[in-house]
Amino acid sequence: MILLTGVTGTVGGLVARRLATDEPVRLLARDPRRLTALTGPRTEAVGGDFTDRASLATALTGVRAAFLVTNDPLTHAHDENFVAAARAAGVRHVVKLSARAVDEPDATDLVTRWQRGNEDLIRSSGLGWTFLRPRAFMSNTLGWARSVREEGVVRVFGASSPNASVDPRDIADAAALCLTDGEPTARALALTGPAAISPVEQVAVLSRLLARPVRLEELTWGQARSRLLTRHPAPVADALMESAVRQRAGAKGEVDPTLATLLGRPARDYASWAADHRSAFVAGRGT
Repeated sequence: MILLTGVTGTVGGLVARRLATDEPVRLLARDPRRLTALTGPRTEAVGGDFTDRASLATALTGVRAAFLVTNDPLTHAHDENFVAAARAAGVRHVVKLSARAVDEPDATDLVTRWQRGNEDLIRSSGLGWTFLRPRAFMSNTLGWARSVREEGVVRVFGASSPNASVDPRDIADAAALCLTDGEPTARALALTGPAAISPVEQVAVLSRLLARPVRLEELTWGQARSRLLTRHPAPVADALMESAVRQRAGAKGEVDPTLATLLGRPARDYASWAADHRSAFVAGRGT
C-alpha cells in the first residue's frame, strides 16, 4: 500500500494520477469527498488530519511507502505527528516534498529553516527517506493569470532575477518513481528545470504564446510584501520576501542534472509548461 498526502495541492494530485502500479494506493485528505475524481479500483480516499494522530494511525495502517507534503511553516507538529504514526505503523519509506534551498547555507528564512527541521526529523526517525528538493514551481506563474487576462500585465518583484524553476509534472514523475522503484533510502534529490529563467523571460514566452503584448511592472519590496500579507501571516510573508531577495541576488539560477538523470529524459522547459496551460491566460476565459 502507498499513501499520498497533499493530493488537493499542485504536486500531490499529479502524483496520484501518475502512479502506475498494481499496489493499492490510499489518498489522505481532511475531506475525502473532494478526491472522487482521483479514486478508482485500486485507489481509495480516507479522511485524516495532520493534527490528529489517531486519524493518521488509521490512514497509515498497512502502508509501505508514503508521499509527505506539509504546509505549516510556523510549527513542525504536522511532520512530527506523521513521522510518529508512520513509525508505529511500520512504514518503510517516506518520500518528502522539501525545497532546493535546504542545502544552501545562505538560505536562512523561516520556511527554509522549517524544511531543514522537517528533513532532520525524518532523517533521525529510523524510516527510509527520499527528499525531493525542487526549485520554484513553474505553475507559480498561474498567479499572474488573472492580471494577464484582464489587464495584459504582470506585476512582480525581481523581474530580471533568474530561477531554475521546475514543472510540477516532472516533480510528480520523480515522486511516483521514488515511491515504486524498490524503496531507495537516504537520498536527497535536487530538482530543477533545464534552464534558469527570469520573470522578464517568462512574460516574453507568454506574449509570444498569446500573440499579444504582456507588460511587466516591477514591484517594490514593500509592494510585494503587502501583496503577500493578503495571503500569509507576517512571518511567512517576510520569509518569502527574504527568499525573493536571494533570488534577485542570483542565488537560484543553478541548473542541476539530477531530474533528467532520474527520469531518463530532459526536464520540461517553461515554454512547454506555458503552452500546456495557455487557456489559463487567455482573455475572456473568466476568473
